[in-house]
Amino acid sequence: MNTTAIPDLPLTSIPLPQRGSWPAAVHRFDEESAWAVRAALAAQRPLLVRGEPDSGKSQLARAAAEALGRLFIAEVVHARSESQDLQWRFDALGRLGDAQAIGAGSHTPEEVRQRLAPGNYLSPGALWWVFDWQSAFDQHQLGGQQSARPQPPAGWQPGQGSVLLIDEIDKAEADLPNGLLETLGNGAFTVPWLEQAVSAPPGAPTPLVVITTNEERELPAAFVRRCLVLNPQLPKNQDDFIATLIARGTLHFGERCTAEVYREAAGQLWQDRQAAEDQGLQGPGQAEYIDLLRVVTALEPEPQKQAALLGKVQGFTLRKHPSSN
Repeated sequence: MNTTAIPDLPLTSIPLPQRGSWPAAVHRFDEESAWAVRAALAAQRPLLVRGEPDSGKSQLARAAAEALGRLFIAEVVHARSESQDLQWRFDALGRLGDAQAIGAGSHTPEEVRQRLAPGNYLSPGALWWVFDWQSAFDQHQLGGQQSARPQPPAGWQPGQGSVLLIDEIDKAEADLPNGLLETLGNGAFTVPWLEQAVSAPPGAPTPLVVITTNEERELPAAFVRRCLVLNPQLPKNQDDFIATLIARGTLHFGERCTAEVYREAAGQLWQDRQAAEDQGLQGPGQAEYIDLLRVVTALEPEPQKQAALLGKVQGFTLRKHPSSN
């Protein structure tokens, strides 16, 4: 796979339209994350994004796709996920059911072979789509469209490239990241029943692979070494922490909240975060701050009346652990 010119990413607000199950949102790159994306593209390595749950790690991949004009594909990892699932899936149960149905009828051996050909039950996984869209599309049609096809934005062509989000990789066993090492390193993988490996066509842009972890499980050292790593963190200083949250809240809600509400909510989150950390617990973060502002704006559309409401609802969104008192 080859790289093309790597553009700068805008350090301004980027509206993210609804894509499939992903709701409309807005994102703003900071300088660090913008450089991390460009560096991953230049190195042709995956970008591993560490951080607290719901801190915008997944949205970074989606925003990169929007800013770069690329197709966005997401795969959420769970405890039973295997690296093969990201490459291809085989519907063995469907094939068995068809074999039983065919056995009950009258068919020639050639008809049986054609109907039960393995390719009829083979579906492309996320890596197949981002490596070679056209062959994945062809296999999707041949395989009976057993899995959902990614929906590209209007006017997108495979030559524009893609962004693959592998979300919450720490939920899987170590076999999954270890299994990705060769695939991501080679930019190709083999599929049983096919005569050639799946890889990007000559001249195709290297897909940007963004992998997120909530640090629930330690990742294999060999895997981490093959990644570029972005570790976004909220500021440790109280004033900087509050200023950062106010900026992010304003990005989402604009003038729907007053400056007083933005600041008071951020200050309360700082206090609750410190109290949780004193107990050795995970404190609230950006997601809880946005949830609190969403609650306030939904229950009281009039900004000047929101400050009184804030004290009534902030405990439900910010305090996730029993009090130690």
